[in-house]
Amino acid sequence: MAIDESRSFTPINIAVLTVSDTRTAEDDTSGDILADRIEAAGHTLAQRMIIKDDAKLLAAQLETWIDDPAVDAVVSTGGTGLTGRDVTPEALSMIKGGREIPGFGELFRWLSFKTIGTSTVQSRACAIVARGTYLFALPGSNGAVKDGWDGILAEQLDNRNRPCNFVDLMPRLKEK
Repeated sequence: MAIDESRSFTPINIAVLTVSDTRTAEDDTSGDILADRIEAAGHTLAQRMIIKDDAKLLAAQLETWIDDPAVDAVVSTGGTGLTGRDVTPEALSMIKGGREIPGFGELFRWLSFKTIGTSTVQSRACAIVARGTYLFALPGSNGAVKDGWDGILAEQLDNRNRPCNFVDLMPRLKEK
């Protein structure tokens, strides 16, 4: 990471969404990891929620956060696998005006390959930007959350990262 120390850090508001039929607030370890890393980086944990694996429910919650000016980005964990219950990518595809960020999933799988090998092909990690809000979907394992935050999001959500970052683009995301 190339941090430009001459720039002041700009915190953003990030919501965490755990997608699971089985997790509760007491055992949502991947959500805990994300929340801890978001706050340790200096960002604000805007909201945190657990939602069952239901594409329509997920999309509705994501739309709510997209329309909330107090949420700049959402990082979800879970629901990106290959089973019938894994519907997070489908929920993202239902978002009105969403634009895919294909490099996110590609980079995630490349980083993940270093830790879990070819098993990374079972991940459908993905990201979109919709109406000025970033939505990042990570797998539900603790290792995947660490790979996604530490290897991509910590840098890209830091406005001091050079040569570019997601935060610097935020004022221009609603351009037509």
